[in-house]
Amino acid sequence: MRSAASFTARVLGARSMLLSSLHGYRSSWVIGDLVAALTLLAIAVPEQLATARLAGMPPITGFYAFVAGSVMFALLGSNPQMSVGADSTIAPLFAVGIAAVVSAVAPGYVWLIGILAVTVGVVVALVGLLRLGWVAEFLSAPIISGFLGGVAIIIVVHQLPDLLGLPGASGSTLHRVGVTLSGLHSINGWALGIGVGVFIIVVVAERIDRRLPGAFVGLIGSTILVAAMKLHAHGVMVLGAVAHGAPHLGLHGLSWSALGPVAPIAGVVALVIVSQTAATTRAFADQGAYEVDVNRDFLGVGAGNIVAGLVGAFPVNASPPRTAAVVSAAGRTQVAELAAAGALVLLIPAVALLEDLPLATLAAILIFIATRIVPIRDLVDIARYDRFEFGLALITLLTVALVGVEQGITVAVALAILDRTRLTARPHLHVLGRIPSTTSWAPLDGSEHAIAIPGVLVVLFSTPLWYANAGRFRTDLTAAVDHAGHSLGLVVLDAMGMTDLDYTGARTLREMLEHLDHSEVSFAMARTNKTVRAALARSGLLARIGEDHLFASVGEAVNALHP
Repeated sequence: MRSAASFTARVLGARSMLLSSLHGYRSSWVIGDLVAALTLLAIAVPEQLATARLAGMPPITGFYAFVAGSVMFALLGSNPQMSVGADSTIAPLFAVGIAAVVSAVAPGYVWLIGILAVTVGVVVALVGLLRLGWVAEFLSAPIISGFLGGVAIIIVVHQLPDLLGLPGASGSTLHRVGVTLSGLHSINGWALGIGVGVFIIVVVAERIDRRLPGAFVGLIGSTILVAAMKLHAHGVMVLGAVAHGAPHLGLHGLSWSALGPVAPIAGVVALVIVSQTAATTRAFADQGAYEVDVNRDFLGVGAGNIVAGLVGAFPVNASPPRTAAVVSAAGRTQVAELAAAGALVLLIPAVALLEDLPLATLAAILIFIATRIVPIRDLVDIARYDRFEFGLALITLLTVALVGVEQGITVAVALAILDRTRLTARPHLHVLGRIPSTTSWAPLDGSEHAIAIPGVLVVLFSTPLWYANAGRFRTDLTAAVDHAGHSLGLVVLDAMGMTDLDYTGARTLREMLEHLDHSEVSFAMARTNKTVRAALARSGLLARIGEDHLFASVGEAVNALHP
C-alpha cells in the first residue's frame, strides 16, 4: 500500500510540474499574454531567420528551433516569462566547431548539428535532473564578459561580407577579416545601404520602445524594396527559395565516430546554456518577485534542445532580450510563448514570400544583436576593479574570437583557477590581540584597539591548511613565535576559517608542535569544526594536542591556559 501511495504521489507531483505557469490561470491575464505573444512573434521571425543563417543552417530551421524550445520549456520549465529558442550567443560556437569537422555546405553538416543539439539537450537536462548547476559557477563574471565580447566579434566578422555585398569567406576570424578587407573595392552600395537602413530602424525602435518590432519592419520593408526595384540585377544577394515543408524527424548519421568530434563542442555549448539560463531565470524572477526552480528550467531547456535536434534544427537557449520583451509587454505566463510558437507554425507556409529578403538585412539584425551582447560597461568596471581579472576577460575575448571558443573558455577557466589557487596558497597569518573590556579578539594590524597579551600569541589562519600553503603557514608561524621572544608561554591557533586539513597540513602542524614543545610553549586551538577535528583524530594530532586544549573561543583558551 505504501509503495502504491508513493507511486501515486510521484505521478501527481510530475503532473503538477507540467505547464506550471498555467496553474491558477486568470482571465485577466489573457490580454497581456496575447500582446506579449504578438511582440515576441514580431521579434522572433527576423531573429530566428538571422540566427539560422549565423548557424549555417537552412532558414526554416530557425522557426523549428523556436517552436521546439518554446513548447518544451512551457511544458517543463518553471519560469513563467522566459523565452527559449535559437540564440545568437551559442550559434557561432557550434557553427565554427562543426564547420571545422565538416564543410557547412556538405549534407553531413546539418546531420551533425542535429546530433549536437540532442547531445547538448541530454547534457543540460542531466544537469537539471542531477542538480549540477553549480558547474556554471566556474565561469566567473570576467570570463563571461570576455566570452560574450569574443562572440560579438565573431558575429560581426561573419556578417560583414553580407552587409557589404561581398562573397562570403571561411576559415579563422583573422582570415575572414583579411578576405573582407581585400574586397572593399567591390562593395555593393545597394546592399550596404539596405543594411545600414535596417540597422538604423532597429536602433531607433529600440531607443523609443523595446516593444516596437524594428527588426520585423526592416525585414518586410527591405524585402518589398528589393522585389519592387528588382535589385537582384544590381547584385544584391537575397535569401532565395526557402524550403518550408514539414521537418525531417529523427537523427541521421548517428554513430560513435560522429559523436567523437561533437562531444567536446556539446560540452562547451551546454556550459554556456547552463550559465545563460541560470542568469536569465534568476534575474527575471528577482525582477518579477516570483519563485523559480533553476534545475527545472535546465530540464525544460534541455528538452527543447533534444526536440530541436530531432526535428532537424539546432541547439536552443534561454534568451534575455526576448524574455525582456515578454516582461515589458505584460506577459504573465507561458501562454505568450505557446501562442507565439503556434502563430509561427501557421506562418511557415508564408516563408516562401521571403525569397527576396536581402542578406544585408539579416546581417544588420545580427550585428545589432552583437552590439547588445558585448558587455562594454562590465569590461570597463572590471578594468577599474582589478587588472588581473581584466586580463582574464581580455584573454578570453581574444582567444574566443581568434582561436576558438573551447580554447578561450578552457584557458580563461584554467587561469582563473590558478589565480584562486595562488591566493589560497599565499594566505596571511593574522596575529590577534584582545579588545579591552570585551571578549573579542581582532588582528593587531587591523584594529587600533586590539592589545597583545604578554606571554600569549594568538594567530588566525583563515583558510584550509593544505599542501599548497603549509610551507607559508610554517614560515609565518615560526616568525611570529620568534618575534614573541623568550617570554612566550602559550600559542592559540584560531581555526575559525580553517575548513579543512590535509595530510601535508597535518604533518606541518605536527612539526610546529614539536618546535613549540622544544621551546616549552603550550599550544591550543579555538573554534575548530568537525572536519578539522576528524583530521586531527586521523593524524594522531588530537591525542598529541589533547581534547582539553580545544576550545570554543580564543578567550576561553587564554583564560584557561594563561595564568
